Amino acid sequence: PTMDFEDDGMREEGQEEEKGGKGGAKTVAGRKVKGRGSADAGVESRYKGKDGQFESVENDGGKGPAKSVEGWILMVTGLHEEAGEEDVHDKFSDFGEIKNLQMPLDRRTGFVKGYSLVEFEAKKEASDAIEAMNGAEFMEQTLSVDWAFAKGATKGRQSTRRAT
Repeated sequence: PTMDFEDDGMREEGQEEEKGGKGGAKTVAGRKVKGRGSADAGVESRYKGKDGQFESVENDGGKGPAKSVEGWILMVTGLHEEAGEEDVHDKFSDFGEIKNLQMPLDRRTGFVKGYSLVEFEAKKEASDAIEAMNGAEFMEQTLSVDWAFAKGATKGRQSTRRAT
């Protein structure tokens, strides 16, 4: 390995040098600037081309449930720790085709954390599941089922914070 000692990086105070080399670093007033802020171009150029195309969901501006990018997601809480994905899938598949089902497990115990996310394609299927399953008994525990995403306050939903 050979080293080039011609440019030692030392500059007089107040002297500026800009390098747009391989690493994208630039030296300004004796300090090396790397990363997003080092480019001469502003924020506008950061999102040119395909990088500026973001997925979005239609918004009617009202209150109520909000659709995720792919479907209507329900938050199911109060699940028994020994409930399995098949049990929850069987219970909720009565209302329509389930696109996705997630049941996070506790790393330490290996049991279900007590909640699940159930995704339906159609809003009607999801709302039917909420009406039928909210407050229902499942494996000797009472389920609480509601929209995972909402615009504003949904009807009948109150704060879960304790009064002090």
